[in-house]
Amino acid sequence: MLLTVLGCSGSVPAATSPASGYLVRADGASVVLDLGNGAFGALQRYVDPFTVDGLVLSHLHPDHCADVCAMAVYRRYHPCASGHGPLPLYGPSDAAERLIAAYAPNAAERRATHLADVYSFRSYRDVARIGPFEVRAAPVEHPCEAYALRLHHAGKALVFSGDTGPCRQLVELAAGADVLLAEASWTYRPSNPPGVHMSGKDAGEAAAAAGVGRLLITHVPPWTDRDQVLAEAQAAFSGPTELVCPDAHYDL
Repeated sequence: MLLTVLGCSGSVPAATSPASGYLVRADGASVVLDLGNGAFGALQRYVDPFTVDGLVLSHLHPDHCADVCAMAVYRRYHPCASGHGPLPLYGPSDAAERLIAAYAPNAAERRATHLADVYSFRSYRDVARIGPFEVRAAPVEHPCEAYALRLHHAGKALVFSGDTGPCRQLVELAAGADVLLAEASWTYRPSNPPGVHMSGKDAGEAAAAAGVGRLLITHVPPWTDRDQVLAEAQAAFSGPTELVCPDAHYDL
């Protein structure tokens, strides 16, 4: 598997990065994990959007799904749009309702479009198969319905935390994974609210508890000290640890 970072800024796009978006490729197939503000533009540098095999959303906050509307416009109105079937889109239980409302904000427009020509909305099952990938999801701790995601292919496993506070579910899903791509939205303070985000320390502790091979830190907001987040993660996890950046590639 090849992981490409489309965007990694937390909560909002940054001056130097789109919000969350990740492209995973193997054996000629591709899956997109999240598609936040600006990530669709970056996606086009690497693949034809019509060749993507599946879109998987960890949750429905805008910094993780805003560009789903942009992809819908592309797949509907591009001169070469005809002949391409709906793209499988996996997400939370209310994904269809929420994303259709984002694309068509008034009732009259929603009656005219349900996006079925561009997306095939699917809820998470125990195991989903997208091309050669096996995808599992586990609910995690966040103010809305949110999931961590595990992609498995050819004996390798990548786990993406999505947005979450420290939780047992993430550690269990990430157990033994080759790579944990983990959010760290703030530095550690005992007063950090529970069930929202992780600190660098929290991400490092999750990686250590899960016994992963490598920790990649993502979703650091522009106002958070990236160096401190990394130092916290490295203090808690003895394996290879780094901050991701836009357009970085990681070969699993």
